[in-house]
Amino acid sequence: MMARWMLAACAAAGLAMGADQATLDRGRKEEGRACLACHSLRLIHSQRLSRAAWGRELDKMAGWGTKIEDRDALLEYLAANFGDDKPPAPPDSTGDGRAKKP
Repeated sequence: MMARWMLAACAAAGLAMGADQATLDRGRKEEGRACLACHSLRLIHSQRLSRAAWGRELDKMAGWGTKIEDRDALLEYLAANFGDDKPPAPPDSTGDGRAKKP
């Protein structure tokens, strides 16, 4: 439930930045196709990188063999939703260290 809310909030934040929703949707699909084979969403979404830094990460992953089919959309999605101007991702645990319940 929280993951859906976070995805909706991230998409809304991207729209507020002027990003085209169709591009963000393509970027999210590309993330699932190209990134999730090796990385969890939590790892990706906890990053707060500039557009240039996300671009370098995509170049690095491509250099390691990842096939990125829609780089522009993926970069737009990552920068719009997980840019260095976004607040940090919420912790995976409660204040007392117990895991949050889904």
